[in-house]
Order: sequence, then C-alpha cells, then structure tokens
Amino acid sequence: MTDMFTRAITRKPCRALVDGITTSMFGEGTPDYESALKQHSNYVSVLKELGLEVTELDGDERYPDSCFVEDPAVVTEKCAIITNSPEISRNGERYEILDTIRKFYDDSRIFYIEDPGTMEGGDVMKVGDHFFVGQSDRTNAEGAKQFNDIVTRFGYTSSTVPVTEGLHLKDFVIYLENGNMLVSSVMDDEPSFQRYNRFVVDSDELYAINSMNINGTVLVPEGYPKTLKIIEDLGYPVKIVGTDEFKKIDGSLTCLSLRF
Repeated sequence: MTDMFTRAITRKPCRALVDGITTSMFGEGTPDYESALKQHSNYVSVLKELGLEVTELDGDERYPDSCFVEDPAVVTEKCAIITNSPEISRNGERYEILDTIRKFYDDSRIFYIEDPGTMEGGDVMKVGDHFFVGQSDRTNAEGAKQFNDIVTRFGYTSSTVPVTEGLHLKDFVIYLENGNMLVSSVMDDEPSFQRYNRFVVDSDELYAINSMNINGTVLVPEGYPKTLKIIEDLGYPVKIVGTDEFKKIDGSLTCLSLRF
C-alpha cells in the first residue's frame, strides 16, 4: 500500500536556527538564516506543487530546531502521537505543535509518549501498515513500547531497529514505496530490511538517503548525482530541493514537514 498525502505541516526557520543542535554528522558550519528561509520557502512550494495543502507555522525563536516539525509528532491516517524528545532544548516543541495537530485530529485520536519513554519522529519510518522504530539516542525502548501500544489499537504493527551510526533512523534508511529502500551499508545488513529491494548509497552521499516520496514523486536533496541516478533509474519522477543550510544542523527533507 502506497501512502497518499493531502496535507502537510511546516514551520518556518527562526533566527535562532544558528544555535540548532548539530553532531556535524553531515556538514560543518553555521546556517545562514536568509538562505535557510529561501530554501524552506522553496521546499513548501514543491509540496504545494505536488498537491498538498500546507499549514505553514511561524518560526519559534524559543526553539532553534523547531523547523524540524517531524520530530515532535508522528501523524498517521488514523491517529497522531505527540513524542517526547530527551533533548531539553527541543522538548517544548511538542506543546507548540499540539494546537495545530488538534485542527486535524480530535483528542480521542491524539496520544502521547510519556516519561520515561523518549521518542523523536525522525526515528519512525512507515512502510505500509508497519512502523519501523529506530532505537537511538533520541528514542528509547520504553518510547518504542508506548508507540507500539498506541498504533496497534488502530491496526498497525511496529518493530524496533537499532540506530548505531548517527542521529535518527531515517538518516540511514528511507522507504521509497514500491518495495524500494535507500540504505547505508550498515542498514543494508539489517535483518528487518532483507525482504525489500535495498539500494546502498555511497558513503560520500549518505545525506541523500533522506529523500522523500510525495505521491509518487521523489524529492532529492541537491548535489548528490549518484543517488539521484539510483532513484531516476527506478523510474520515479524527481524534484531536486536544496537543503544545504539545514544539513549544517543535521536537518534534511523529511524532518521539515509532517505529511498526512
């Protein structure tokens, strides 16, 4: 089953973006605010071109990483889960996204990851009616258990995958639909993914693993020709999107929106 999206939620970058958390996993340097605004505006335009109705939230200067709206919530066709980041500078984002989530889900379909469980949405990858949940520095076993208890009420299933090489699961594996995955060499060996068609992305283009299928068209970060060719050779229409400013603080395509 292929997910079809009609809506997205985004949040504009704030000026405090320059203080966003970074592991320097994909790039060095400090984001340029004006350039980030332009890249974000283009990202939103592409979502709209692909038919999504986008709810655009203003930047929130209290939370430098708040443009990465995928992390404080997980949204599905049937329910929404407000997550619980272990990062103090990000934990408050979940309260700020809640009013927007309530515009689309009634309270009976909104659930919460509670302490001692932790989770960020970047660790949650949906494949059909199954969720792969990365156990990482941001998402722990208790958070994954609570998530499973929630989604199974709605007919979904979930399982956990160890994240051993960086921040979030979706930095190292992404589902392109149609049984196809982009993976790092480490995730290529993950037993959970052996049933899928896996395409290993070269180590110098790992950032491009986080490409994003929107209703059959794949958004690909700018500047990664080998990964672009893999996706094009699979027959997907593509749109190239610049995200260099967000890369400097470990941000990429999927984390800039909630799609449902």
